[in-house]
Order: sequence, then structure tokens, then C-alpha cells
Amino acid sequence: MITCFDIGGTTIKAALAVEPGSLRPIGRVATPRDDFALFAASISQLIDEGGAPAGAPVAISVTGVVDPETGITTVANIPCIDGRALSADLGALLGRQVLVANDADCFALAEAHAGAGQGHRVVFGAILGTGVGGGLVADGKLFRGAGGLSGEWGHGTIVATTTRAAPHNLPHFACGCGLSGCLDTVGGARGLERLHRHLQGTDLASTAVIEAWGNGDNAAAATVDLYVELVAGPLALVVNVIGPDIIPVGGGLGNSAPLIARLDEAVRAGILRRVDRPLVVPAQLTVDAGLIGAASLGFSEGVV
Repeated sequence: MITCFDIGGTTIKAALAVEPGSLRPIGRVATPRDDFALFAASISQLIDEGGAPAGAPVAISVTGVVDPETGITTVANIPCIDGRALSADLGALLGRQVLVANDADCFALAEAHAGAGQGHRVVFGAILGTGVGGGLVADGKLFRGAGGLSGEWGHGTIVATTTRAAPHNLPHFACGCGLSGCLDTVGGARGLERLHRHLQGTDLASTAVIEAWGNGDNAAAATVDLYVELVAGPLALVVNVIGPDIIPVGGGLGNSAPLIARLDEAVRAGILRRVDRPLVVPAQLTVDAGLIGAASLGFSEGVV
């Protein structure tokens, strides 16, 4: 039995898990962002409310990077745990083993254990949300690369500047990571909006772009054509490098089945391996993926 947590910048959600896909909700509280003592007390209170046995482990999905060598977490939107060895510090206060992983990694674990990735040996979970992220699971276990940064296919100067869909020069937009030309600048929801603004000169929410595309709007179709070309190339490279059996897609743009089908078609056309079934698919766990992923983290690492 594991008490699992999904911790974001505004809310901490908790549940009790007897297996990865079977959760008993405990509740939620506001995230104490600036006071670690209050943060730890909130975690402890939720554990008590859940009724987990003494010593039962805790698994956490958090919106930040966890260095697997040092245990140090980098969490920009929760200052009280930024730069802290969260697993060790919380474990000492709670008297329990505590596992912590990035939320994109937990998403990939959730899909591998209880979602679209069930039955597949290598699962790459891709997130097309506000930005671009991902996580890699092999043989049911999370792959933790150096610095805790594996799966970050959204970064690096990799965006094409001249494409078939937009035969004029596309600028390399500045990225929040400090580089420019990252897929993160054009591959998420804000990126789709940026592309539409660049091509059409108008501001439109990503959901409206997708809706207009579905209704046959030519301007939105041009934006989606460019978007698919820009995203499919880097994702095809990911496939060629790590050889995933399946790529569940989460995040807001992952909710558009037609968009993911277009992306799947483009990716499969650009990889070395010939695949006659969908490879890039919508995620199945659109609710509580963080909690399910945290539970999967605990069960896959043998803490129960």
C-alpha cells in the first residue's frame, strides 16, 4: 500500500493505492509554496487521513526536475522545496520511505502501467501541453538519466527554419530554458498559438485553432500543417534513437484525436522501422495521471 501525491504549484492531491491503477482518493489541499514545515505538515496530515499503515511508503509526482544522483529537486514554482533533497528530507520527517519523480516521468509510468502503454516493453510518454515534455519507461521501470533530464525532447536548437508547410523562413523563437529554436517554443499549446500568429497575423487560442481546423478553415489548416511537420521530425528522431513500442500523448493538445492521428501518420512516415499500427496515440489516463504515476513509481521500484 502506497500513499501517493500529485504536487503542483497550487494544489496537493493525495490518494491511497493498493496497485497502480486502483486509487482511493484522500483529498487535496493548497500547496504551501514558501514554508517547508507547513508543506511537510500538509503531507503528513493527508497521510494520516488516508489511514496508511505505519511505515508504508510515500510516492510523489512533482512539477520539477529530480536529480537521481543527489536527490535534489529543482521546482521553480514551489520555492520551499526548490534545491532541497526532498525525498531524504521528507522521509526523515515522516519516518517513511519517500520516492519523488518529475510529473512527466510519472505520466509515462501511469500510461505504461495502467494506460495506453500496457503490454508494451518500451513506452515513451510525450506531453504536448503548455509546452513539450516526456518520460521514458522500459520494462515497467522509469529510466532516470543524468541530472534527471531524460525524456526532455522539447529542448535543444532543433526546430526547422524552412519547411514544406511554410516555405519562407521561420524564426528561432527564444525559449525559457535560455536557448532558442527549441521545439518547446512551437510544439505545445502556446507554440501552436505562436505559429498561427506568425503565419496568419492573428491571435487565436490553441483550442480555437484546432476547432477551426476541424471545421475546414484554410488558415487553421495551414497552421496545423506547419505544426505537424515541426513536431513530427523531432519525435521521429526520438523513435529512431530509443525504439519505443508506443507513444501515448498527454497534455491539452493530446486531447485532439484528429491532431494526434495526423502526427502519428507523419511520424511513422519518417522513421526507419515500418509500423502498420498507430504508434503515436492519445493518452488513456486524462484524470489522475499524476497520482497513478506516483503509485506506479512505488510499485515498479519495489518499495511495497
